[in-house]
Amino acid sequence: MFELPEELRLLKRAVREWSLKKFDPNLAIELDRREEFPFELWREANKLGFLNVRFPIKYGGQEMGLLADAIVTEELCRVDSTLGTAIVLGNFSSDCILLFGTEEQKEKYLSKVTSGEWISGGAYTEPAHGSDITSLDTKAVKEGSYWIINGSKTFITNAPIATFFVVLCQTDPESKHRGQTMFIVEREDPGVETTVMHGKLGIRCSLTGEVSFSDCKISEDRLLGKLNRGFYQFMEFLDKSRIQIAAQAVGIAQGAFDVAWKYANERTAFGQKLIDFQAISHKLAEMAIKIDAARLLTYRAAWYYDRGVVDPSLSSMAKAYAARVAVEATDYAIQILGGYGYFAEYKVERYHRDAKITDIYEGTTEINMNVLINFLPKSSVLRTFMLS
Repeated sequence: MFELPEELRLLKRAVREWSLKKFDPNLAIELDRREEFPFELWREANKLGFLNVRFPIKYGGQEMGLLADAIVTEELCRVDSTLGTAIVLGNFSSDCILLFGTEEQKEKYLSKVTSGEWISGGAYTEPAHGSDITSLDTKAVKEGSYWIINGSKTFITNAPIATFFVVLCQTDPESKHRGQTMFIVEREDPGVETTVMHGKLGIRCSLTGEVSFSDCKISEDRLLGKLNRGFYQFMEFLDKSRIQIAAQAVGIAQGAFDVAWKYANERTAFGQKLIDFQAISHKLAEMAIKIDAARLLTYRAAWYYDRGVVDPSLSSMAKAYAARVAVEATDYAIQILGGYGYFAEYKVERYHRDAKITDIYEGTTEINMNVLINFLPKSSVLRTFMLS
């Protein structure tokens, strides 16, 4: 585990070389300012197979697993946090179809996702409830062989551009979270409306918006997974997606470190390089320690997931720690660059803005702490080291 196999080292190198060649810093600044999705880069990354490494070959993927996906995510976000984040989130929530879908659903949707034809989104969060996913106002009611959906979702990744959404609805109001179900809803379905939300602090190329459903009528074959098991399916999806967000955070932190390290070794002040000041060198050393610790937590969680060990403790630990490290490391990087760190040209101000969201989505750090505490006694992995 302390050394990546050759195929993953080659993948890591290929993604980094492509990103360094294609991620124009000026383009990133401009798209960040305009809040536009990098469609051309996303399509090319799909064409090269970078975004489908975790999907099975039969659906157009490479079947390399979640660790490979984490490495891709890390490298894309390391080279540019804004472009990288937008690109890797282009297939957000399609994993729900992989995990719970019928063969027909997988063939229809996943093949379009892995080919770069369709963008996916997940509609879970609601305006009145936020992190409390146990309470939903969006309802789906059965009418004959159809389901009628009414309600609204907010903070939805890819809302303005997604071809389809995985939507979590209340199907049995009396049972609360035990009566929730997932559905696949397409943008072109009658009664679906989306609006874009402007003015985000960071990840502005990853478009966010609201999705509303007004008597949205979908066929029974759009039900995803099992009736009234949507909440539990969503929790299982988070065990996977939190590892991906942890990788995003690691990449952002490493990218900011790269800029700060280069600057500290080139910039002189008071007759010596910044790296020769102990205050600066210790900040860099602390950053290096924490980033590598976050990376190892993330890789471990992905490695176990690939081996069938789905452990909420591991994914929440990796996500919570990597997110805090990303925020801290990017803040350090700005401080090391001083006044220059405050300007877009030097990238780290954007890395800092992009880092903060990893502390919030896929469960806030506080939510992930709750998950960790609740599942820690049940974790066969952590019990070996911590609770034996």
